[in-house]
Amino acid sequence: MRSIGEMARDSGLGVSALRFYDRAGVLVPAWVDPVSGYRWYEPGQLDEARLLARLRRAGMPLADVRLVLAGWSNADTDLVRGLLQAHLRRLELGLSDARGEFSALRAALDHRENPMTSLRTATVRLSVSAPELAAALDAVRFAASTDPELPMLCGVLFDIEGEDLRTVATDRYRLAVARARTTGHDTGRVQIIVPVPLADAMRALLDEEETAELTVDGGRVTLKAGDRETAGQCLDHDFPDYRRLVRLPDGRGTLVDVAALRESLTTGPVRTSEPRNQDGPPCDVSVLKLADDGTVTVCGDGDEAQQHHIAVNRDFLHHALTAGSRPELLLEFTAPRAPLVIRRPDDEHTFSLLMPVRLEN
Repeated sequence: MRSIGEMARDSGLGVSALRFYDRAGVLVPAWVDPVSGYRWYEPGQLDEARLLARLRRAGMPLADVRLVLAGWSNADTDLVRGLLQAHLRRLELGLSDARGEFSALRAALDHRENPMTSLRTATVRLSVSAPELAAALDAVRFAASTDPELPMLCGVLFDIEGEDLRTVATDRYRLAVARARTTGHDTGRVQIIVPVPLADAMRALLDEEETAELTVDGGRVTLKAGDRETAGQCLDHDFPDYRRLVRLPDGRGTLVDVAALRESLTTGPVRTSEPRNQDGPPCDVSVLKLADDGTVTVCGDGDEAQQHHIAVNRDFLHHALTAGSRPELLLEFTAPRAPLVIRRPDDEHTFSLLMPVRLEN
């Protein structure tokens, strides 16, 4: 007999997925311990689980998966072949439709009559509080992307407007925003994307200074702190409009003890997501529950999803809590499909968003 952990390891299905398929009657374990509830599988069920994993990776609907599994061992394979061919036709039609839509979008981009005005400028010089800029970089650095396919996200946005310099970073699955105050800038809004290595070099200059001087000259940015400076080229891309991304519906917020929540994340229940079940890489997932009294707990598999439950990448949440740099942080729950918001209670300008993870069950 195989344990559920061994079955997950050898089949390519996560433990949470195996539990889901058991409850759905698709892949029922050979025996369930009546005391512990632990699931055990016969050796022959491994091939069935691997077949199930292949079908789900191919995006086959669960109703068709049931029929394929039921007919797989039959001598007459017409039903299985028909279901596989029908699903392949659906995928091909979907891909054709998607190609048509993307062609129309590319044409719209190529023929836009009023292209967006670049927010870069010829020359900008300003002074910025060194401790505030250091804190702003610390607050967003964890969210910067490393995906070479999206180079515009592989840096930290410096969004300068009035007396504010906002730092912003996102890798699509999380977004972080912070603010530092400036003086000496009285022109319009300016945006530059500072590559991550240059942003790290800037951060290293700021520990022992009160103020720093930031200069943007075309595509080059220079930061001078005391008698040291670092400079480099900005990324020649446009950053997405992050202000649209942070417009979220009102939700419920609660103040949490960061140390206690981190301990709960480390020791509490963890699910393993499959690549196709979320908009992101495979990861360990924690499901958070906000109770009526404002208590946040890490849920197990037995808890049913409700309005104030949300599944998030556990490591990403650890990073966001660390970047929050406060013993207490405000967590805002809106809906299971909306981002989780992590805010500093004493600073409305510094916050991060974590996209939810979509689970099978």
